[in-house]
Amino acid sequence: MTDSHSRIFLDHAATTRVLPEAVAAMERGFKAWANPSSPHAEGRQARALLEEARTTLAEVLGWRHDVIFTSGASEAIEMVAARARIAGRALGATEHAIVPHAMGADARVIPVRPDGLIDEAALDAILAEGPALVAIQQVNNETGILQPLDHIAPKIREAGSLLLADCAQSAGKHPLPDADFIALSAHKLGGPPGIGALLVKDLGTLDPVGGQEKGYRRGTQDAPSALAFATALAAMPYEMGRLAALRARLDEGVKSVGGIVIGEESPRLSTIGAVSLPGASSASLLVQFDLAGIAVSAGSACSSGKMKESAVLAAMKVDPAVAGGFLRISFGPHTTEAEVDAFLAEWSRIASRQRAA
Repeated sequence: MTDSHSRIFLDHAATTRVLPEAVAAMERGFKAWANPSSPHAEGRQARALLEEARTTLAEVLGWRHDVIFTSGASEAIEMVAARARIAGRALGATEHAIVPHAMGADARVIPVRPDGLIDEAALDAILAEGPALVAIQQVNNETGILQPLDHIAPKIREAGSLLLADCAQSAGKHPLPDADFIALSAHKLGGPPGIGALLVKDLGTLDPVGGQEKGYRRGTQDAPSALAFATALAAMPYEMGRLAALRARLDEGVKSVGGIVIGEESPRLSTIGAVSLPGASSASLLVQFDLAGIAVSAGSACSSGKMKESAVLAAMKVDPAVAGGFLRISFGPHTTEAEVDAFLAEWSRIASRQRAA
């Protein structure tokens, strides 16, 4: 077993290391420690930092509308699911687990094709039933598959519906869609955990609750974390071309010893790879890689500890033998070729042992 200093971390879709720039920004925020809602000079100083973070985040993302800070993408999604001013609810079949929970049992589910992309004929049929809040994530958190939201968003709008896009995995790495609501999470892109944002195109489409954040979220605002979040976004450390080459190296190495790349023919974000060793057990693979000093996952961090069957792969109708040996490999801004090669070397050893068994 390797020590913590030599371990390789390939689970950045779960969370990634806080960038030094974000740490420095948070320290600056801690010096203005007062409540941003207080009217005195100390409160105004904290408020100025909070608004600086809000402005920076919007500018970096090219967002010209409202920004509501939250505790993360999950809270942002729950806010919209509960308070969007529209009657219906619908969601893609491969959404993060928070979405079906928040949207409720009566929400209509939009199936996906075997390539993981939304079945647009089914979407059209659901849109024809009446206006709804439609939740479709931009990038799937298990497979990295990119939904064609630039194509889908206009038809949702034309039907009088509203689009909620979970962009926790894509913000800072891919242009954001033209959605009515966008959920963001800082800790997926080098910011601290416990802070996120809801981007809202028109506040009139969301019921307020009073309190802070223009009356759309109660609770003392976290200016240091908001500042760190915005700073991490502004740092833009992701070289997507380099990471695309790394993911291609991963894919080829996995396939060279009998592995399978899930969603290989679909558009995918370069930072996430979904692979399988058919006939193997995800739980066993996780243990073997962990003992070898390599951190990977078998899906969303919200559920992989429970080792349940992936709802994403089930919705894609992936063969159970393939789904059973599924791993998610995800890159951070500083993932190296040597780290990918170390994963592939261990992958090859495991595949050899499986063939010999």
